[in-house]
Amino acid sequence: MIKGIEKLSLVDYDNHLSLVIFFSRCNFRCPFCHNSSLVDDRNKDGISFDSIINYLKKRVGILDSVVFTGGEVTLEPNLLEYIQTIKEMGYLIKVDTNGYNPKVLKQLIESKLVDYIAMDIKNSLDKYPLTAGIKNFNKDLIIESINLLMNSEIDYEFRTTVVEEYHDEQDIDSICQMIKGAKRYVLQSFINNENCFDNSLHSSSAEKMESLLRICQKYCFLETKIRR
Repeated sequence: MIKGIEKLSLVDYDNHLSLVIFFSRCNFRCPFCHNSSLVDDRNKDGISFDSIINYLKKRVGILDSVVFTGGEVTLEPNLLEYIQTIKEMGYLIKVDTNGYNPKVLKQLIESKLVDYIAMDIKNSLDKYPLTAGIKNFNKDLIIESINLLMNSEIDYEFRTTVVEEYHDEQDIDSICQMIKGAKRYVLQSFINNENCFDNSLHSSSAEKMESLLRICQKYCFLETKIRR
């Protein structure tokens, strides 16, 4: 279900002016999630897709892209239909995903309708259950999605939101080993707000973020950076 939109974003798709569509439901319960209100859809009020299309028709030539995010977008049964409709209007398409649904991710890649995919790497595999907030974690799903992206022709990035209580240098090194050879790896600074599941968490210092970035740079990704 579509739960909200941001009519103009300068930060959700680098170097593009985007409309952002937020979907409800998620298969993770990350304590640091800043979109916690989207995790389930007990509140049945949503936004109609037709209203979004009508808005996008008026913004052709002003906006150049649409970002699909959540929640977890791969749980939306109408996702490919929505993407195709907007793609036919001439917009670039970016999808944000946690990578825990490789079957749908494969469909997105093979559709050739998506221009960019950003996949969250929550943590090292050992600490994934804690960081993603779920039991019975299946690491094979994450590894499969990583391989799908790295072996595709689509433009993509892997990214990790760094939380002081959850990430240390060993974790970042482990992640880098897991995605070694990827195009792009981005470290994002955690920002606590009233929407987080756990409001006791903290962002890491600028010095620590730079230290983590230096670890990433040893792995010779085409691009590594901090996104604040």
